[in-house]
Amino acid sequence: MGVRGLLIFAALFTVSSSQFVPPYTEDCRSNMYPPKGPTFRAAVKWYTVDLDLPPSKRWTALITDKKAELVAMIQAIVDLADAFVPSGRLVELVDRTLPLMAETLPKPFGEEIKGIAATSGVPLGEVVLFNIFYEVFTVCTSVVAEDRNGHLIHGRNLDFGLFLGWDVKNKSWIISEKLKPLVVNLEFKRDNQTVFKSTNFAGYVGMLTGIKPHKFTLTMNERFSLDGGYIGILEWILGSRDGMWMSFLTRSVLENANSYQEAKARLSLTKLLAPAYFILGGNQTGQGAIITRSRTLSLDILELDLKLGRWYVLETNYDHWKEPFFLDDRRTPAMTCMNKTTQQSISVMTVYDMLSTKPILNKLTTYTTLMQVSEGKLESYIRDCPDPCMPW
Repeated sequence: MGVRGLLIFAALFTVSSSQFVPPYTEDCRSNMYPPKGPTFRAAVKWYTVDLDLPPSKRWTALITDKKAELVAMIQAIVDLADAFVPSGRLVELVDRTLPLMAETLPKPFGEEIKGIAATSGVPLGEVVLFNIFYEVFTVCTSVVAEDRNGHLIHGRNLDFGLFLGWDVKNKSWIISEKLKPLVVNLEFKRDNQTVFKSTNFAGYVGMLTGIKPHKFTLTMNERFSLDGGYIGILEWILGSRDGMWMSFLTRSVLENANSYQEAKARLSLTKLLAPAYFILGGNQTGQGAIITRSRTLSLDILELDLKLGRWYVLETNYDHWKEPFFLDDRRTPAMTCMNKTTQQSISVMTVYDMLSTKPILNKLTTYTTLMQVSEGKLESYIRDCPDPCMPW
């Protein structure tokens, strides 16, 4: 079953009030777009990040606007840590040791994180902790599909907060709910020109979802492995720093790569701190890929191949050549909905329908993003999953 399987199996009995028994699925949704109804909480607000500013100042306007929400989210993490280690020593350790890590992070990320801490008043160690959370605590669904006209559509659900505190009364994950008010769309500019766009959490300087307009689109999903993010972080702390933080790599690729092929090479060849799936879309027919990574190697690249009938590639959090764990099978219902839709009918609207179908949409889902590279367009929506709904 594996470590993750055991955790999910345990959570099944502690979380569930259960009106259903996993694997829970529903009929493929339709007519969900434009977003509406109980699964739609809000559209995501846009902010600008000026790359011409000193790193410590780039996030000042955003964090000033989102300070209360960031403080509330960090406090929720501190409360969970105190509940886990009641002596308070875990938080004390974070506040004492993680600021030292900020000094070791590659430029410009350490300086940006220090600027966020200074603006928000949140202790630096706790901002560092927030910025390394993705290495160990995320599940997602991402898809790149080619329509009948050769246009590429890239969609994703960002699911975050697994096992980070279950709110029994509200039937929700505590950290997932605290993150939703922090979801923002970002337009990164240099010389007053757009470099790339991203959907992100305020206070988080790496990138999980982004578009280089008219060039490529990129999302990242966590890949579970015993040789995972914990090992990479420990090696970094102990001084072995030849690997790249996942979300720092994706931001660097969005900022500096200028083509699908260049992005694919960098995502495939760069040594990482944690294993990952990079889901990459280009701007030409056939340019869509799932890059399956260990910390050191590219294990597999699955690309669109219309001659083989592969008009989409879809990734949750399991190697595509293996069966997903049955209590966490979002892949099968997602593929069922994609196949039912067909290439003739695929669109931003029908991708959103698929991402709105349970359990692809679940209690961990914070936002849904849709990207169209040919139009340079990114749109994102904060999501809810009314009961009955899978915890993950």
